[in-house]
Amino acid sequence: MAAGAGRALGWVTWVGDAGWGEAREIVLRHGWNAVAYQILNPGMRHWFSRERDAVAGYVAFAGVWVVAGAPVCTPERLPHVAMELEATARSRGDRVLFFGAGSRLEHHYAASGNRSLVQLGAQPVWDPAGWAAIVRGKRSLRAQLHRARNKNVRVDEWSPSRARASGALRDVLAAWLETRGLPPLGFLVSPDLLDTLDDRRIFVASRGASVVAFLVATPVPARQGWLVEQWPRRPEAPNGTTHLMVDAAMRAFALDGARYVTLGLAPLAEHAGVTFQGQPAWLRGALHWVRAHGRRFYNFAGLEAFKASLQPTRWEPIFAIAPGTRFTPGMLRAVAGAFSGGSPERLMARALVMAMREERRRLRRTVSGRPP
Repeated sequence: MAAGAGRALGWVTWVGDAGWGEAREIVLRHGWNAVAYQILNPGMRHWFSRERDAVAGYVAFAGVWVVAGAPVCTPERLPHVAMELEATARSRGDRVLFFGAGSRLEHHYAASGNRSLVQLGAQPVWDPAGWAAIVRGKRSLRAQLHRARNKNVRVDEWSPSRARASGALRDVLAAWLETRGLPPLGFLVSPDLLDTLDDRRIFVASRGASVVAFLVATPVPARQGWLVEQWPRRPEAPNGTTHLMVDAAMRAFALDGARYVTLGLAPLAEHAGVTFQGQPAWLRGALHWVRAHGRRFYNFAGLEAFKASLQPTRWEPIFAIAPGTRFTPGMLRAVAGAFSGGSPERLMARALVMAMREERRRLRRTVSGRPP
């Protein structure tokens, strides 16, 4: 079922229709942005250029198309394709916000003067060929790997078909989601990828006969690389389990000649020197509050510290690019709506209820003398 914008302004399709296969072909040829393959995840719409040589994945909320990363196309076509995408949205009375845009699109819009660029954070990057040297040179990293191995944790790569059919992996995912401070989100953080594994690689951590964690890596084809998209684990997984999965994945990528690996966006990452200078006062205040007090719902600092502990070669800045010279509250609400799959206010209310329930559980455990 396609909703055409007409020959002059490209096409829009839903994920799951005939356009999904066409989108996948373009992504596997030209996907350069780390989140390029994620436009194939459930819940995305697809826009195609007039020439059918470019695709973008987006979620629409409150008159804003929140685009995942940037349009997928050849580098020389990117400026024109981005303009065509915006023209399609305008023809429908909507606007476009690029969320998670990398340096190619950021450089294109930085000098335009009519776009608002907000640095969301940064993503750590490695050349997997240098991973073994990183491990040899970092004592604390080796200690984490030894902790897991000493607890008899091993990591094996599973085929997509085996992983897709595994109830054990689904049990790990369910146990991990129960520990999250927010209800399950969508857009670029879809938690359940186990039915969409065909182009992905899966590394599974086991202890004895029990699966305790798994890692899913997603291709970044135009960079001969991989995005480590998720690494759910059971609460009882030994310390160092995630490090051991990353180690196994890095070494496998290196053997296959990969040149680029990222663990994805670390929101508001201090390692990238994120600054909110030049942004509206309300936005600076909101982002500083999230970084300081958002740990109850999502541990940004802990996520960044984990990624930094793996000694990345560099950090790539990641941006939101919105129309107009100032990022507006409406744009921030559209981003929240894209991730929440609906009303961000309803998501926050649910999150607060979950947080209060967890506080009550902690209090009961403390009063009873059980460990928190």
